[in-house]
Amino acid sequence: MQTPSGHPVESTSAARVVVLVSGAGSNLAAILAAHDDAAYGARVVGVVSDKADAGGLDLAREAGIAAVVVAPGDFDDRAAWNEAVAQAVDVFRPDLVVLAGFMRILGPAFVGRFAGRTINTHPALLPSFPGAHGVRDALAYGVRVTGCTVHVVDDGVDTGPIIAQVAVPVEDGDDESSLHERIKVAERALLVETVGRVAREGLRVEGRRALLG
Repeated sequence: MQTPSGHPVESTSAARVVVLVSGAGSNLAAILAAHDDAAYGARVVGVVSDKADAGGLDLAREAGIAAVVVAPGDFDDRAAWNEAVAQAVDVFRPDLVVLAGFMRILGPAFVGRFAGRTINTHPALLPSFPGAHGVRDALAYGVRVTGCTVHVVDDGVDTGPIIAQVAVPVEDGDDESSLHERIKVAERALLVETVGRVAREGLRVEGRRALLG
């Protein structure tokens, strides 16, 4: 893993990962199941949520990992909240920040501080169907194949360079719920694999291309 300055992390040390969650934390649970293996190369050192009742916080605490809540309602405006989230994450000195079911848009105060080392998952094959309703929008359009994407976070909404994707067929009779459940299975596996590869091999961005190794 390389830091934003390009200096490699010691090979004997796992990359420090901070995970941001808003919900039950199924993606977080999948990463936690992998990170105890020294060969994985990454270790979750902190979890941050925008919601005090997020299940992902309980998963973190059960695993002995520091968990922090930064609720938007505690701040005067979005800019102040964004800065507070950035500060909360920065405390853990992360090599990599993972948005795993984090349902709020992060602004320049955050994205700029962790540029090139923040990744997100999305339940569609970007650049198709970005935004909060990727599964519903794919169904409404009538595609026969959708999937999931892991991408680098930039200042746009689901517009960052794509790291990895997996296709998921749309089956006859699918509704939003059934399709989303199959995408989630693929998404968890893809995220775990991608976090490990980024930690072990490094990540660099060249224009629109996100390159591992």
